[in-house]
Amino acid sequence: MAKETTIQKENKMGVMPVNRLLISMSVPMMISMLVQALYNIVDSMFVAQISENALTAVSLAFPAQNLMIAVATGTGVGINALLSKSLGEKNFDRVNKTAGNAVFLAFCSFVVFALLGGFFSRLFFTLQTDIEEIINYGEQYLIICTVFSFGVFGQVTFERLLQSTGKTIYTMITQGVGAIINIIFDPILIFGLLGFPKMGVAGAAAATVFGQIVAFILAVVLNHFKNPEVRLHLRNFRPKAVIVRNIYAVGVPSIIMASIGSVMTFGMNKILIAFTPTATAVFGVYFKLQSFVFMPVFGLNNGMVPIVAYNYGAKKPERITKTVKLSVLYAVAIMFIGLLVFMLLPDKLLAIFNASENMLAIGVPALRIISISFLFAGYAIVCSSLFQALGHGMLSLWVSVLRQLVVLLPVAFCFARWFGLESVWLAFPVAEIASLVFSTLFLRHVYKKEILPMKQEQENAQASA
Repeated sequence: MAKETTIQKENKMGVMPVNRLLISMSVPMMISMLVQALYNIVDSMFVAQISENALTAVSLAFPAQNLMIAVATGTGVGINALLSKSLGEKNFDRVNKTAGNAVFLAFCSFVVFALLGGFFSRLFFTLQTDIEEIINYGEQYLIICTVFSFGVFGQVTFERLLQSTGKTIYTMITQGVGAIINIIFDPILIFGLLGFPKMGVAGAAAATVFGQIVAFILAVVLNHFKNPEVRLHLRNFRPKAVIVRNIYAVGVPSIIMASIGSVMTFGMNKILIAFTPTATAVFGVYFKLQSFVFMPVFGLNNGMVPIVAYNYGAKKPERITKTVKLSVLYAVAIMFIGLLVFMLLPDKLLAIFNASENMLAIGVPALRIISISFLFAGYAIVCSSLFQALGHGMLSLWVSVLRQLVVLLPVAFCFARWFGLESVWLAFPVAEIASLVFSTLFLRHVYKKEILPMKQEQENAQASA
């Protein structure tokens, strides 16, 4: 009877069978992220109806948007890891202080990006192109996305509080509602339907931030009523150095890692636009399409991280290793399905974006070549999340730096100079192979440093008993 009471008090992340737990926590996140991927595609699909230059402008805005999302989600990874670990250790005071400091950090991030977007959006586009129409479209789009970015920072933060306690079903609801609102208002605001003004590219940005703001409000409400393990108090909003340091010990490498993606995208855009703006548009379209493959894997990871962090705090190594093995299996399976779709239907995928003959000629081989990298990416993504969950965020950072800056950009630049446009896409599978090698080396290191000592400690305890 006492054992049963203990199990009831234990969070499900410490007692539920691992496969069922991983699926129950990951599937809602995977569904919500698929909806997110859908609205990313719908955004560009409607913008493409305006003109190819409008689509190119949105593609060029991606590095800045990605940087903003990198800060939000990277900080969220730190919040997730610290909060879940604190739950595993039954340190509920630190749980609540972590939640309060998370809200404070979200507000600070919003202020920084609102100022940067308001003053430097035009400069950002003039650094990439001298085509005036693209610059004007891009400036309109980016100013709205940054000045109203409190929605995305608030949404991500409060969703992480839900994820950290295993309540991923509610994050599926918040992300789904936000995405659906975006999808509905995209054509209305872009083309001026139902009495709304015709806003063009600015309408796509307005629909995006409106969906984010609604999702933010809904996430706050769900945390208040459905997340009793986390209590927000005004006194906890005051920053605590030790909490902020612990959040960013994991979060900063994750932020830098995701920000490196912005640097890579900016560099690739510069390489591609030297051939033709259409190549840049193709690259932007690829990023929208690949989100349908990568987002479910990221959803899987969002379910995996709190499980690993909780059981790390609770010193249950066998649950950690089983969670990671299952995550790798599911991630590779998802990526393989994505590879098949990109290989067999590239022209159909590009047709979604009103692709011209020129865009199809560039895009079809591009999608097929890049998709080869999917074979290796799933494993590396799971390893990266494992490193973060166990407090080794710097290892994830090194893998990202090596893949995107040390390998991908230099290889793309050299191939562009030596062999022409079509060869540029080969840089992606080359970079992912390098990522696989480094991820495996780092995984061995983390296993020996973190997991193996816990197993040996358990074996010694059993032997002495």
